[in-house]
Amino acid sequence: MCGIIGIVGKSAVSDRLVDGLKRMEYRGYDSAGVCTVHDGQLVRRRAEGKLANLVHVLKTDDAAGNIGIAHTRWATHGAPTTSNAHPHATGEVALVHNGIIENFKQLRDELIARGRTFESETDTEVVAHLVSEQVEAGHAPAEAVKAVLPRLRGAFALAIAFRAFPDFLIGARLGSPLVVGYGDGETYLGSDALALAPLTQKIAYLEEGDWVVVTRDGAQIFDKDNNPVVREVTTSGVSAAQIEKGNYRHYMQKEIFEQPTVVAQTLSSYIRPVEQTVALPQMDFDLAGVKRITIVACGTSFYAGMVAKYWFETFARVPVDIDVASEFRYRDPVLEEGGLALFISQSGETADTLAALRHCKENGQTIAVVVNVPTSSMAREADLLLPTHAGPEIGVASTKAFTCQLAVLAALAAHLALVKGKLTAEEESEIVRHLIEAPAALNAALAHDEDIAAMAHLIAPARDVLYLGRGPDYPLAMEGALKLKEISYIHAEGYASGEMKHGPIALIDEAVPVIVLAPSGPLFEKTVSNMQEVLARGGKVVLISDAEGIAEAGEGCLATIEMPIVHPLIAPLVYAVPVQLLAYHVACAKGTDVDQPRNLAKSVTVE
Repeated sequence: MCGIIGIVGKSAVSDRLVDGLKRMEYRGYDSAGVCTVHDGQLVRRRAEGKLANLVHVLKTDDAAGNIGIAHTRWATHGAPTTSNAHPHATGEVALVHNGIIENFKQLRDELIARGRTFESETDTEVVAHLVSEQVEAGHAPAEAVKAVLPRLRGAFALAIAFRAFPDFLIGARLGSPLVVGYGDGETYLGSDALALAPLTQKIAYLEEGDWVVVTRDGAQIFDKDNNPVVREVTTSGVSAAQIEKGNYRHYMQKEIFEQPTVVAQTLSSYIRPVEQTVALPQMDFDLAGVKRITIVACGTSFYAGMVAKYWFETFARVPVDIDVASEFRYRDPVLEEGGLALFISQSGETADTLAALRHCKENGQTIAVVVNVPTSSMAREADLLLPTHAGPEIGVASTKAFTCQLAVLAALAAHLALVKGKLTAEEESEIVRHLIEAPAALNAALAHDEDIAAMAHLIAPARDVLYLGRGPDYPLAMEGALKLKEISYIHAEGYASGEMKHGPIALIDEAVPVIVLAPSGPLFEKTVSNMQEVLARGGKVVLISDAEGIAEAGEGCLATIEMPIVHPLIAPLVYAVPVQLLAYHVACAKGTDVDQPRNLAKSVTVE
């Protein structure tokens, strides 16, 4: 997760830009940079590595100017080098970017064909060239940006400076957050209010699709249809915790809506979209020699591992065992020579999982970890570190960490299949294309938030709720039930849909809602058949499917929740969104403490 900041000031901005980056360095520290507009020139300073390196550069070669933009980077497209560091610039335009441009390869090829030269490997640079082309053709900056934004697919927050126009910046957002700050004769842009806290407490949150022209006198905001709009200016307050929550009611809600951005950035660390290949971190063991995988995790991470079991066995044809960490050591598991033990944890400090990791290490297993904290104990003890880039997750009920784990595991499964000879280069390319589509599909799923909120009152009175799914949707059913239990305190269970008639169907009556996850595809008919067994016994069904599935099987349901039509590979990421939102809105309807549910803690560090 990258961080961006921009200042249209009445005095020098370089030091203040760096101060804003310091407050966002948790978002990434692979490189950093600033660009100011001064005496008709774009003055750009960048450095590889942590922010301190940029500070050192600026001490010897300052960036003068009263207007500027800055960026702290978590490397996505392209290695963490100075040439890939933001801001990216042409002779006329400089910009910083948080997010991912999914169709950048197509745009890049078009630009190269028109004679444009690229300096970096990043997706961001295509935006700089597209805007620059418009400006060089004589269009005003606002018209240039207005023409380019509809061409971009993905998730992005942008801050753009123009060499020949030293009195304003332009910002835009889609899927990634962007805040406008109002000062005394100055105006600011930032990824979050925390970055702007030393500069101003007066902020406005841009809404999805907004773009803005920022001057010293204020900001003119336009919506996705280019209509002038007014966004509420609020006081951010002095609490960093309150600032980080932004204009969301709860941290959990904010983190659900961050998923398109953080999944995009996580995927960008594991795929090379230009080459259409998967790229894992360097490892000092032979992944192709892995004979068996043992997955160990707890809670939500365990359900991510269950989805991964389907992927590893389907794509790579490698057998997989999966265990709840708290049970693993006590059953004296058989660990074969040449095995890979894979541990999944948001914090990297979960006591049960860490103990299981050390048990596997003592028994000669190669250790891989999927964690959100790359400095954690598990990360330090791993042979292969696979970090997620979800950013800080404050809500106790994990949301964005889960989907980022799935993103990493999908990439790992594809790469394992390739080195095992079970996947051709063409098939790998197809998988990468589908993974790149995931952030946009997550955005499409989030667009149904209001629909889900409107039907939450149908579930809130229930004492028991069942979730059903087949294949990878089975662990999604368990994850949905867990989310509902965690924050609404309603008893819920997830089952493989075919297991209903082997016992749980005895619970079905009109007081027990049944949530069915059934994307159209090869398993759809079987799942719907099980759903009909519920309806035949008076059960109240909420069907989560795509338009095709709802058209075929939605009749007679208590409610339906429509998802985009997606490839089965990314369906688990997309279908996580509605079960998260359903749990969230039911909890809100019941008035429970969403972010700090009773009896729970974010990281379980005792066994």
